[in-house]
Amino acid sequence: MSLTGPPHPVHRRTESPEPRNSETRTKLLHRLQDAFLKTFHLGFTCFGGPPVHFQIFHRQFVDGVDGKPWIDEQTHLEIFAVSQALPGPASTKMLFNITQIHSGLIPAIMVFLLWSLPTSIAMFGLSFGVSRIGETLPSPVYALLSGLNSATVGIIALAAVQLARKAITDKLTRLLVVFGACAGMCYNALWYFPVLLISAGVVTAAWDFYGQQWISRWVRGSRTRLSSPLPDIGSDVIQLENISSEGGHISGDVRGPVRRIGASVSAAPETVPENLLGEEIAPVSQPIARVDTSTHSIPVKIGIVIIVLFFATFATFMTIRGTLLTSHRSAESSASFLLSLFTNMFLAGTIIFGGGPVVIPLLRNYVVDPGWVSPRDFLLGLAVIQAMPGPNFNFAVYLGALATANKTNLPSIVGATLAFTGIFTPGLWLSVGFQSIWQSLRKRRAVSSVLRGVNAAAVGFVFTAVYRLWEIGFLSATETNGISLGKEPWWLVVAASTFTAVEWFSIPPPVAILSGGVAGLAWWGAIGKHSKYRH
Repeated sequence: MSLTGPPHPVHRRTESPEPRNSETRTKLLHRLQDAFLKTFHLGFTCFGGPPVHFQIFHRQFVDGVDGKPWIDEQTHLEIFAVSQALPGPASTKMLFNITQIHSGLIPAIMVFLLWSLPTSIAMFGLSFGVSRIGETLPSPVYALLSGLNSATVGIIALAAVQLARKAITDKLTRLLVVFGACAGMCYNALWYFPVLLISAGVVTAAWDFYGQQWISRWVRGSRTRLSSPLPDIGSDVIQLENISSEGGHISGDVRGPVRRIGASVSAAPETVPENLLGEEIAPVSQPIARVDTSTHSIPVKIGIVIIVLFFATFATFMTIRGTLLTSHRSAESSASFLLSLFTNMFLAGTIIFGGGPVVIPLLRNYVVDPGWVSPRDFLLGLAVIQAMPGPNFNFAVYLGALATANKTNLPSIVGATLAFTGIFTPGLWLSVGFQSIWQSLRKRRAVSSVLRGVNAAAVGFVFTAVYRLWEIGFLSATETNGISLGKEPWWLVVAASTFTAVEWFSIPPPVAILSGGVAGLAWWGAIGKHSKYRH
């Protein structure tokens, strides 16, 4: 808002529209500049995947390490839960939503491009190199990638612990974090992670609105039934006559038995409500300072229209995809192949919940099973994207470029662009629509309660990501599919050292991850040459 304030009412009729338009453009340029200066470096420095991105966003936009905070703690937690509940890349949606709330839609689109393009360009360049190398990489390269993966495991484990500290507000959310982590490790399917998130939200809402009250009534009733009559006070009677004390003599007609009262209950302390888990009940909405999040909000009606248009577009693309799959001649046409590539990526961006644990096997089904990309090239790109900054969904750029180069004579940048657009569009499209609904529902206690459970379960998924990467992080010439990092104790040393260095010695995550790569090369030089995994 301008410091000079709005124009005086007397002059509003004669004021020309140009100053208002000029002021609007100036405000937009100011917001674009502010967003650029706040976020331009994130696409180059945010290593470690979404779990680490969330922590960096908190420091950047809540703590305000580079200037004024953009959002408050409560808004950060709500956006985190909503980003996890919608499909698509969670950290990208979170950054997009934070920018949209603070600066508007156009700056949010600019920030998305600043965030995603650096790694997209790098992965596109990698596709050129991979298409020109032999079947087997040099052994030091596998050691380098394994070291990078080990360091990334340590960074993600640290991010999981730090996120859990914020998400756990009571014993119920502690249980939900454990539930999300364990359930995510035991099974993996497209429908599974959304069901876990919804279940966690239902549990917290049921507990907050019904469970605590019902158990409290039951406990009070039990205590009433078990209460015993007053004991005989004959041996515990004090006659209040002729009692002297240092303060003087108590006199008057004050006779009769008086029960001796213990010091512990002589002054009733202020009661603090507790639930049956033995902890203080924190209100769902903490009385904390809030920032204005309605300045750039989208009207609810427009948000609903945006959501309806998305599902209509999705239905159209899926119809086209089904037609192409049933047509035997579709593979002969480059245009049909590109349309199949785009619809596959659009479908992946729409149905992926839970991030990395789900997107990797799904993309493998969409590009490796049809023969578009070889398994070796897929796993090589997967190992590299784990060590790159920015969103892991940029893996689709690498896959789209390779698939186009392998199946058509068109420039691979065409497939990379289609894959980039297809996998990122659904999540951002839905985020814009649901922002309007969230703005109108966020003040409801039931919504806050549900988001508390969704947030806790989503943090549990971060621990799942640690396990998933640990199980496939060790690469070698004989194990190109990836095996457990536990097969070689050195990788555990690298992961633990990375965790310690970042947590206790404040080493920047990019430096720690690159140090993991150096440690991998050191392992190869010392013992990797003679390891059984070399050949």
